[in-house]
Amino acid sequence: MLRIGMLTSGGDCQALNATMRGVFKSVTLSSKEPVEFYGFEDGYKGLIYSHFHLLESSDFIGILTRGGTILGTSRVPFKTIRQPDENGLDKVEAMKQVYYKLQLNCLVVLGGNGSTKTANPLSEEGLNVITLPKTIDNDLWGTDVTFGFQSAVDIVTRAIDEIHTTANSHGRVFIIEIMGHKTGWLTLNAGMAGGADIILIPEIPYDMKEIIRVIESKDTNGGRFMILAVAEGAISKSDAKLSKKEYQKKLENYIFPSVSYELAEKITKKTGREVRVTVPGHTQRGGTPDPYDRVLSSRLGAEAGRLILHGEYGFMVGYHNHEIVKVPLKDVAGKLKTVSPDASIIKEAKMLGVSFGE
Repeated sequence: MLRIGMLTSGGDCQALNATMRGVFKSVTLSSKEPVEFYGFEDGYKGLIYSHFHLLESSDFIGILTRGGTILGTSRVPFKTIRQPDENGLDKVEAMKQVYYKLQLNCLVVLGGNGSTKTANPLSEEGLNVITLPKTIDNDLWGTDVTFGFQSAVDIVTRAIDEIHTTANSHGRVFIIEIMGHKTGWLTLNAGMAGGADIILIPEIPYDMKEIIRVIESKDTNGGRFMILAVAEGAISKSDAKLSKKEYQKKLENYIFPSVSYELAEKITKKTGREVRVTVPGHTQRGGTPDPYDRVLSSRLGAEAGRLILHGEYGFMVGYHNHEIVKVPLKDVAGKLKTVSPDASIIKEAKMLGVSFGE
């Protein structure tokens, strides 16, 4: 009997179910022995507190196009994983005990950066672990793209597309605030696809004077409206120079809901332009996975199934140069894939007239 545990951890996205389906189908169709799949409920919490159920083949029917996760998810911060819970429970030891109690052959974790960091110590302590790269932020090291990313790009691009007409009608400056606290992959790609005039990402601190210059320059050249694609983690050059402690202190007294509203107020004061902020919010994580993500997640799931059947553990399944690859989990955990300010896509965007507020 082959016993496999699966969990989805962290923020949800559009192709989690499609990926689990890929794992299930590839294993059950090729295994020479009976297979049982156990689904842990609400991420690592299910593994810690032994909340799980046996998954049936019927659970995987019709979920290729279904967003969210049939297992539920939650966030268990990596920085607290070694700390006992409120009842003194050792979380790592509890997860190991549940794994052994169920006599699992392996644990499949679908998650982003934090989830992968948590999976690594479990692997190092002897559990057979395989991870699959999930996040709309596309910030996992070791893979060119994560599942969920392209679907989120599509959603944000549509939001920007639909802003164009109202922005033009009223001659307004529009700021679209996009998810991404630490990295700007989503904002960069959706901003370019949506024809944003200014794109602000965490990796390239902005100068407010330059943003004002770009807006006024477009006014002078007959531009009726302006669109800014702004990552929620965008930061000014002056703030970027602060120490982590100084920046945290500033945030404690921050009067704006987010950076986009601060930008809106400053643009209005400096230019007199009418500014509106649009926040797509959690729509970026929701809905049906697009065709690209369905194919990618199915391929990733199939490769995870192959690794399970061959007893190859301690890997993240990734995507590199159009091929599915396996990357040692220890090489992935804790590494963030950021946008390089010198990346070719940044240079090409600038050639097209996009400003990054530098």
